[in-house]
Amino acid sequence: MSSSESSTPPADLTPLNRPSEGIPEVINTPAGLRRAVRTLHEGSGDLAVDTERASGFRYGQRAFLIQIRRPGAGTWLIDPEALEDLEVLQEFMNEQSWILHAASQDLPCLHELGLYPVELYDTELAGRLAGMPRVGLGTMVAELLGIELAKEHSAVDWSTRPLPESWLSYAALDVEVLHELRDAIAKVLEEQGKTEYARQEFEFARTMPDPQPSDEPWRKLPGLARIKRRKQLAVARELWLARDALARSRDVAPGKLLNDKAIMATLPQPPRSVPALLQINGFHGRSAKRDAPRWLEAIGRGLASTDLPEPSVNRGMPQNVRSWGDKNPKAAERLGQARQVLAELSEQVQIPTENLLTPRFLRQLCWDASDGMQVEEVAEFLRNLGAREWQIELVASPLAEALSS
Repeated sequence: MSSSESSTPPADLTPLNRPSEGIPEVINTPAGLRRAVRTLHEGSGDLAVDTERASGFRYGQRAFLIQIRRPGAGTWLIDPEALEDLEVLQEFMNEQSWILHAASQDLPCLHELGLYPVELYDTELAGRLAGMPRVGLGTMVAELLGIELAKEHSAVDWSTRPLPESWLSYAALDVEVLHELRDAIAKVLEEQGKTEYARQEFEFARTMPDPQPSDEPWRKLPGLARIKRRKQLAVARELWLARDALARSRDVAPGKLLNDKAIMATLPQPPRSVPALLQINGFHGRSAKRDAPRWLEAIGRGLASTDLPEPSVNRGMPQNVRSWGDKNPKAAERLGQARQVLAELSEQVQIPTENLLTPRFLRQLCWDASDGMQVEEVAEFLRNLGAREWQIELVASPLAEALSS
């Protein structure tokens, strides 16, 4: 499927507003879970799986609802928060193949619950490989199936109990269409000769380790890279750590307690009293006022700290490529040439450049490349980073040529 063929959804769409078999009950008891698993056992084929999280409301990214659908067994909604023991579900699901949409978003929270697929099909990733310019579930369902999928509740607080009926309908619909969508996009990939590309990508996604927290997560505060004074960095660190600890203890999203902009606003002239703190933008809400003494203590710890952070951490290759021109002009030139080559190849094979090769892998290659790297050397370098064989087959030769020029 070319970009032009898939850029405009069909004009006449069939609305899908309610699950075909009605709104499933929420399984929140051990007996209910055993019944759900027994019924799923009686079905056949892959499991369509999705989760709902409470990002922006609760601490972390855990699942507050698991949706599972299997042909012949219907759709089941499971509340993992209400169930202390998921062993019966683990024993069943961990022997099955799954269909997910945007697996990288759902797999980490499913792993937290001890749930792992033996095989994976990611319909969003399949859409990217097929060259679709938009790969949201609603868009792909519209373009490939001619169905208009109700999508009203994606950003709600899924930790709410009981869950409203309209939310449950939305959750069930997300898995109702996945089998049909998988079949449709698989046909497109087969026609394009990309089935093997997809198989390798799905296996890579299935086996990829979950993201690990960085050693200094507070350094991700927006705008912190411009701060050079070490005392100010110490204040930012202590405020971030205090906010994170409090958010964890209250099971609330950190931004609900104190947003990033408020932390950054304290740095130019760190306040030394509660009244001064409350004059700063971002400290006017009820929560910020209630916890003002806690934030002031954190600021004090930062100002008194003797363990002062360095303004920047030398991690080898700079992440900000705009600084490459000063630090490694040859690498900057190589990156420019390599990006142009990948852009041309992307247009040719109708695969986004970021899916042709992980951008971090490309940057690392251009940063470390030696003069006159041969195709085999480029291929081995990319393989050691984690590039898939289909990617290496497509990009190694043109990249070697670009780097040598």
